Amino acid sequence: MFYDAYLAIITFIEMGGNVLYLIAGLTFLMWTLIFERFWYFQNEHKKVIRDATVTWENRAERRSWSAHQIRDSLISEAADRISGSLPLIQTCVALCPLLGLLGTVTGMISVFDALATQGGNARSMAAGVSQATIPTMSGMIAAISGVLGSTLIKRKVDFETELFEDHLTMDH
Repeated sequence: MFYDAYLAIITFIEMGGNVLYLIAGLTFLMWTLIFERFWYFQNEHKKVIRDATVTWENRAERRSWSAHQIRDSLISEAADRISGSLPLIQTCVALCPLLGLLGTVTGMISVFDALATQGGNARSMAAGVSQATIPTMSGMIAAISGVLGSTLIKRKVDFETELFEDHLTMDH
């Protein structure tokens, strides 16, 4: 069973070319970072918010200009921790289709090479066309899956940041 899956993956990569290794590696990195953000919200987020809130609540006065600056600083630091690797995830999402296009170009080079050396042999041209389309499809599928994950994280980041801002009251 595992051998069959391994064989199917290796055959797919051979048909699509070496760019698929880059797409697979980037997709793995992207989803590792996405799962890390979900883990953060499950395990670490409450502690970060609690520590910042305690720091703010322990201040004797909260109305002066300097208190406002300290509040803004606490919000900024918490927002950085909350968003974490989201910009890197979004970069990975943007790179996936670009790597797919790189695979398309390398596949088309194979087609042109087959035309030049074999004079239009249909079998060798078909292999190049396959090598041109499979990375494009793989890059798009990886990007679509990443858009789903990054959108869920972005919504959670925005919600939690806004909620934290509302919790740091200015009264005393």
